[in-house]
Amino acid sequence: MPQSVPSLPRRVARMLRTSLFTQVAVALVLGIVVGKLWPDVATDLKPLGDGFIRLIKTVISPLVFCVVVVGVAKAGDLKAFGRIGLKALIWFEVASTAALLIGLLAANVVQPGSGMNVDPSTLDASAVDAKTGGGSLPSTTEFVLNALPTSFIGAFAENELLQVLVLACLVGAALLHLGHTKVPQVLPAIEQAQEVIFAVVGFIMRLAPIAVFGAMAVLVGQYGLGVMKTYAKLIILCYAAAALFIALLAVALRMLTGLSLWKFLRYIREEMLLALGTASTESVMPRVMQKLRKAGARDDAVGLVLPTGYSFNLDGASLYLSIGTLFIAQSVGVDLSLGQQITVVLVLMLTSKGMAGIPGSAFLALSATASSLGAIPAGAVALLLGVDRIMDSMRVVTNLLGNCVAVFAVSRWEGALDLDRAKKVLDGEVVSGRDEDEADPDAPTAEAAAGSGAGGTQPDGPRAGAEEAPAPGAAEAPAAGVPAQPTVKEPAPEAG
Repeated sequence: MPQSVPSLPRRVARMLRTSLFTQVAVALVLGIVVGKLWPDVATDLKPLGDGFIRLIKTVISPLVFCVVVVGVAKAGDLKAFGRIGLKALIWFEVASTAALLIGLLAANVVQPGSGMNVDPSTLDASAVDAKTGGGSLPSTTEFVLNALPTSFIGAFAENELLQVLVLACLVGAALLHLGHTKVPQVLPAIEQAQEVIFAVVGFIMRLAPIAVFGAMAVLVGQYGLGVMKTYAKLIILCYAAAALFIALLAVALRMLTGLSLWKFLRYIREEMLLALGTASTESVMPRVMQKLRKAGARDDAVGLVLPTGYSFNLDGASLYLSIGTLFIAQSVGVDLSLGQQITVVLVLMLTSKGMAGIPGSAFLALSATASSLGAIPAGAVALLLGVDRIMDSMRVVTNLLGNCVAVFAVSRWEGALDLDRAKKVLDGEVVSGRDEDEADPDAPTAEAAAGSGAGGTQPDGPRAGAEEAPAPGAAEAPAAGVPAQPTVKEPAPEAG
């Protein structure tokens, strides 16, 4: 008899129970409804999203440390690791500069602020100070110095990602220098700690729908949907420019690796929806690292490129900053010359690199840019206060995709990408939720790296019986041991 098809309610119930994507999508809609109907209640739900992001942030630093240390130690070559870092920085600079230029071009063509005729004296400049907490962006020297840790524990306690990266590179290099004979237990312990952290991430992710519900309710309740009408031209322009940039990323990914960005987007759809709901790429960083590793990118490339991209490759923020600067200038009636716009690009190339983790960083970067030009009143930055939160979705999607494409591109450039595995995973041919799959990408590289000695005997070991390994010389001389092989001990264990 043909199997009965489950009824629609049962299928819906099963999806709600098992699919994180469905749970987050439903939470997103419910958050919008609650924010619209009960805005006063919605604003009290802020701790739901904030609490989730706090939990995720607690595991980011130890996870990055473990992934990078294991990646460096398994790569077996510090020069290769240095090349990956250099290539990543080159990619980041090219990508973020392209985003800035696309933003400037779009703002010049569409003129989103023209006709607003805003009087800067009517704007409340103190609102910007309230948003930024009176902070400031670090200078280039301060940014470099702040990336160097003053304390091993302090880097983790303060969640300073760049400092943790520096420490991880040093520890990985030390493990390579000492070799596995002097510290045989350290690397396995770090690998086990990494698995524990991934398990913790799995527990925390079960709270994702609650976090998305709270974050969306607060957004709609605080700003309402009316702000969309007021800034419609600017919002549409920013999202259209982001779509153009993402299309260019898709072309670059296809040309460099042959992979489809659309398939990759489908592969990380749960993480993308969660990042949109919480307006934070940090909330999905551990899961995205795990999925990139399963999709064939080597540990050292994922561990170095993705976390570094969170500070150096803010493509969405670069787009927003360039469009926002011209929008402000056009709104107050300032016509920026070509030379001034080039200055905007140069200033933003620097200020956008120090934005990560600083409250109100977009406004600080815009204020710094306005001050450097001398033609735009600094208080005019307050024009973007009402729309900034709406732009989070654009920034989150563009930043996250930009960093993931960077991982694939740099991995391919360095020869650290298993293309066959990547294509299979993105086509849905490989079940990506099992431990064997996670270990798979490392297996070929480990065997290739160890091909000189033990690696040559390892493939035969498991087949012929690892217990026979004490006689390595005899194992490699089957001709002399023909009588011994027929006496194979394999039937004996089966009989006993």
